[in-house]
Amino acid sequence: MSIAQKVRELLKSHGTPSKEVYFDLENSGFVPQEVVEAMMPYFNRIGYGHPSITHKPGWEALEVVYETKELLGKTIGASDPDEIVFTHSGTEANNLAILGYLLKNRGRKGKVVVSSIEHLSVIFPAQFASELFGFKTVLVPVDSEGFVDPELFKLYVDKETVFVSIQMVNHEIGTIQKLKELIDIAKSANPDIVFHTDAVDAYGWIPIDVKKLGVDMLTISSHKIHGPRGVGALYIRKGVEVEPPIKGQLSVEKNWPGVENVPLIAGFKKAIEIMFSNFDYRVEYVRKLRDKLIKGITSSVPHTIINGPLNEYRVANNVNVSFLFIEGEALTVELSLHGVYVSSGSACSSRVLEPSHVLLAIGRKHEEAHGSILFKLSHYHREEDIDYALEVIPKAVERLRKISAWKQ
Repeated sequence: MSIAQKVRELLKSHGTPSKEVYFDLENSGFVPQEVVEAMMPYFNRIGYGHPSITHKPGWEALEVVYETKELLGKTIGASDPDEIVFTHSGTEANNLAILGYLLKNRGRKGKVVVSSIEHLSVIFPAQFASELFGFKTVLVPVDSEGFVDPELFKLYVDKETVFVSIQMVNHEIGTIQKLKELIDIAKSANPDIVFHTDAVDAYGWIPIDVKKLGVDMLTISSHKIHGPRGVGALYIRKGVEVEPPIKGQLSVEKNWPGVENVPLIAGFKKAIEIMFSNFDYRVEYVRKLRDKLIKGITSSVPHTIINGPLNEYRVANNVNVSFLFIEGEALTVELSLHGVYVSSGSACSSRVLEPSHVLLAIGRKHEEAHGSILFKLSHYHREEDIDYALEVIPKAVERLRKISAWKQ
């Protein structure tokens, strides 16, 4: 039986629950109808040409590419649209930032500093650059809530430091890093340090101003704001030079070869417009749903741990819970059977049964990390979705604990 046939059988046996609530927005999510409609004309009616070619369909494509650059730039305080580079994912944008800069500076010696809870698309390229170009990559530890301690950070950045990458918001536990302070420390140690931040889980949830922050490069991903998958963006401050780590024919983007995916960029533009409409109201609305979910889980399910901070430094849409004495992977399946869709542990390693490196870095034991569940909320959720989840979760946890080896 082929893999596709096995999956079909699995879906058949799963069935369709009476109600479905999707909380797995860390991995991916649905694209709203208005975003789909914004993309459709660019597949076959307008802008279907190559945006670098000088004819009408090409100019139409170039128009929406630059409209989206300008809009995105406004939302992060970047005034020059050419400081925005489109890639095909946040992972590609992170790789362009790290490998692109270090490739450009491969003749230099020095140190690359990243935090121990970065997305793997930051940690892996930084380590790879050490192997390729001889830079020394060091991981800064974090505290039990995921914060980089500024005083400790001072010990890691010095005149030998070439590049730093610290997330704005952690993708798993929702920690809003005190980034401005860390950037100031780095620039004080060495004004020539290039500071990159992965803002994929911050964009659309906290205000961003690249000029006030003093950040040199910043990563964004379309699908994290209900845009289409397949579009990422990297802000590169004017004056910072990178060399594309992949080679090929250049298009509009001089730093990332290949034809821009114009329909998806048009969808990204619409998603940005929606995300930044009534920004403060939307964030506060989701925060209230988040708090209700956290309170409901902790009050109805014993032996749980909330991972990440429980104050204003937790991003509004994040709930990460370790359910002790059961496996998170088993709980994702159990919840799925009831139409509640979540992810277990690190979203990027869910099919590899390894504990989340983020949870281990904040001091969780292996069994606590293995029992973690990540919920990501958005303004498309309603209070009845939270009510349904809180009805299903305690029963699912109780059933799994009864059949596990653990005894109360």
